[in-house]
Amino acid sequence: MQQSTPRTMAPAVLSSSGLLLLYLAAVASVAGVLQARAQPDSIGFISIDCGLSGTASYVDDTTKLSYVPDAGFIDGDAGSNHNISAEYMSPMLSKRYHNVRSFAAGGSARNCYTLRSIVAGLKYLLRATFKYGNYDGLRRLPVFDLHVGVNYWTTVNITDADAAVIVEAIVLVPDTSVQVCLVDTGSGAPFISGLDLRPLKSTLYPQANATQGLVLLGRLNFGPTDDTELVRYPDDPHDRLWIPWVDTATWNSVSTAQRVQNIDNDMFEAPSKVMQTAVAPRNGSKSIEFNWDSEPTPKDPTPGYVGIFHFSELQLLPAGAVRQFYINLNGKPWYPKAFTPEYLYSDAVFNTNPYRGIARYNISINATANSTLPPIINAVEVFSVISTTNVPTDSQDVSAITAIKAKYHVQKNWMGDPCVPKTLAWDGLTCSYAISSPPRITGLNLSFSGLSGDISSSFANLKAVQNLDLSHNNLTGSIPESLSQLSSLTVLDLTSNQLNGTIPSGLLQRIQDGSLNLKYGNNPSLCSNGNSCQTTKRKSKLAIYIAIAVVLVVVVLVSVVLLLCFIQKQKKQGPAKNAVKPQNETPLSPAPAGDAYSQSSLQLENRRFTYKELEMITSNFQRVLGRGGFGSVYDGFLEDGTQVAVKLRSDSSNQGVKEFLAEAQTLTRIHHKNLVSMIGYCKDGDYMALVYEYMPEGTLQEHIAGNGRSRGFLSWRQRLRIAVESAQGLEYLHKGCNPSLIHRDVKAANILLNAKLEAKIADFGLTKAFNLDNNTHVSTNTLVGTPGYVDPEYQATMQPTTKSDVYSFGVVLLELITGRPAVLRDPEPTSVIQWARQRLARGNIEGVVDPRMRGDHDVNGVWKAADVALKCTAQASAHRPTMTDVVAQLQECLQLEEARAAAAAGDVNGGGYYTGGSSSSAGGPYSGYNAYGAGEGGLSTDVSQSSTGFEVEHNFGRVPTMPTGPAAR
Repeated sequence: MQQSTPRTMAPAVLSSSGLLLLYLAAVASVAGVLQARAQPDSIGFISIDCGLSGTASYVDDTTKLSYVPDAGFIDGDAGSNHNISAEYMSPMLSKRYHNVRSFAAGGSARNCYTLRSIVAGLKYLLRATFKYGNYDGLRRLPVFDLHVGVNYWTTVNITDADAAVIVEAIVLVPDTSVQVCLVDTGSGAPFISGLDLRPLKSTLYPQANATQGLVLLGRLNFGPTDDTELVRYPDDPHDRLWIPWVDTATWNSVSTAQRVQNIDNDMFEAPSKVMQTAVAPRNGSKSIEFNWDSEPTPKDPTPGYVGIFHFSELQLLPAGAVRQFYINLNGKPWYPKAFTPEYLYSDAVFNTNPYRGIARYNISINATANSTLPPIINAVEVFSVISTTNVPTDSQDVSAITAIKAKYHVQKNWMGDPCVPKTLAWDGLTCSYAISSPPRITGLNLSFSGLSGDISSSFANLKAVQNLDLSHNNLTGSIPESLSQLSSLTVLDLTSNQLNGTIPSGLLQRIQDGSLNLKYGNNPSLCSNGNSCQTTKRKSKLAIYIAIAVVLVVVVLVSVVLLLCFIQKQKKQGPAKNAVKPQNETPLSPAPAGDAYSQSSLQLENRRFTYKELEMITSNFQRVLGRGGFGSVYDGFLEDGTQVAVKLRSDSSNQGVKEFLAEAQTLTRIHHKNLVSMIGYCKDGDYMALVYEYMPEGTLQEHIAGNGRSRGFLSWRQRLRIAVESAQGLEYLHKGCNPSLIHRDVKAANILLNAKLEAKIADFGLTKAFNLDNNTHVSTNTLVGTPGYVDPEYQATMQPTTKSDVYSFGVVLLELITGRPAVLRDPEPTSVIQWARQRLARGNIEGVVDPRMRGDHDVNGVWKAADVALKCTAQASAHRPTMTDVVAQLQECLQLEEARAAAAAGDVNGGGYYTGGSSSSAGGPYSGYNAYGAGEGGLSTDVSQSSTGFEVEHNFGRVPTMPTGPAAR
């Protein structure tokens, strides 16, 4: 974005004398290895000073944010550092603008910064800053493109050497890293002054999703009296930049010193310091007016725009006074109802579907006929939307080609994604592009590329490659057998290298059956006669036959000895019950005496990991996904890029070998779509760990609390689906296993959600077997489970049954219905069961339902689900239904809801405009988890914004035709 005068938001062209920025005192510190600094700080921020020489970082003494050099974020020695010209320096100029990194012409067309160690599926704010300052002495103002990942972000157009330009985007990042790439368009060398990454909660900015990102057009704070009073971190814990808009000739300033709180489930969390000021029209006017112009580009001829208008009442109104107004766009309703801001609570009116096809967006906020006070507005944000639907190259292909690039120090135009966009595909690569799957690398030409050393095993990971040309290099060593496993490979050119040995038998077979054309001439030590590589002499064949016979004899003898030992051992120990025979793994040690599994060595078909492998998979246990009684769960990636969750037992765990063996043994026996799958395990000395499939949406508990990783609150239909799927998982444990299994720790935290919000039961460390045929109880010496979920009958008898799980599931179902935890703490500890029963007894279903669903549900379906929950939580287990009954009842609830949704679909008004809350939602500030902290006070070091912004003009042109009006929520 680009800053303008107080009356416009045009491109940010500010003189160095007008920047009025605090000078940052550089605090030198030893940086260590640059790569170690190329990761988020303790609050998840990445703040890069591009072009900063050396390894020392510095700290802003106002925001306390640390800015690091960019060398650890770029590829190799791409670009060069420059200082801006002395004529553009000033004592008040932010240190960040003193230098730039330039990617001069002649290098790669695309140069990228890679921001690593971030959370896949989370939303992030990305901000890039630019100040040309004639750093190259050419006085040539460049124009270039900026990409986020494989998608176009914006065009950076430098119109003044003294301009400080800032561009900002909010995007959902699908991976654990994201690239920001500068693309040379032939209009001057790309350069950059700074780059920031800031994490956002998944519930914020719902308009940003997997297919659409937001590019900031303007973010304005109305009402400050000082036009230099920029608000950012720590006043805004997300470090958004709120530009003051001062226009005393047109508006009166309204302010308060009291804190303005965010409403429950606030989707934008405007900071209190911004919401403490507002403007109202002067001279008795009844309206506030401003506008912005659409900016079509060749890449987006009909740009779409999203507006977010922030409101809070800052004055305690006397009796009879009313402040109420309409919000209009080009004379027609932006939001269909009159709006009344709430005292000292921030709220917002916004559209979800972008408006397009309008030349000028004229906004007017007009008092209603009943209003005794003029309208106000506290702040506004406007974004254009960008498509983020481009799919990056297959991750395994990317890993393989990146490893090849690193091993051979390939000096080619290899920056960014290998295949996407097509116009920037890497030199020497051929890619296939399918509609329904990521691009694949199908051809690789590295001839005459100066390669030396052996042939990397990473070539064998290019599973879709058809043509591989490694000719005319200095490759040594033998030809890897693994290349014969590339089923798509049809041409392999190894001509003119220094390879030795013989051609692997697998490749020879491919040559003989005609599926591979192998070229290997001019390798002096590699079968100088081509025929000798393909036709073995009789003597050689005889030697091979003898060797094979010897090996077979040895194998048979060893097998017989092992079999005899095994039979002898089984005679001593007796038969192993419920053991799963291994494919190729060594079994774990037997469980301790007295355990249910003590008579059986734990034999698993899953992969067995060493502790060292777990360290590699988790990047030395860098990111914690959660913690429990067993220990911590860590994020990890297998060699093929598969994301996994690693549950590592801690030394202080109150669950030991017994629970570990129980969970691992259980997971080898059970397989169901609604139970979390185990990929492998580790029993390495004292180290014990289980490796599970990764569930990117985290726990159901997080979503009920409003802390879901990539979505807002759950709809009633989503909640019912989760309930049905969870119930199906428990039904399988009770009915599909022999003997039946009791989970014993069913709770919202043990129900995990995948990317499609499909539910899976997890954590089987407390699971016990139960004989349904004779209703045999499982006697236990200790009570296990979680307070609020434990069956009172089990608590009294110490004998859990399958009905104990039914009780716990009933509590989860009540949490889904009410949006409240199992134990309510205010005003005093109360079970959600008791809380709900009291209200339902009075027929008050709406007083029980989670208000975040805003009435968007079938009431009969909710009543039926609540009845199921109350039956599940009956005091006596005999009065509770089975999980089979529960599944059937909940499926009926789901059918009711789907029928209601289908009927309502024909009545949906296409505008998609909402308020961020309602006047009845003043229950206090949002209480969800914020992983990124907050701060107090302080002034920013950057004030300039870029791109086109708002213009305040009190005249209107032609009123364009409006799309379908908004729908209330």
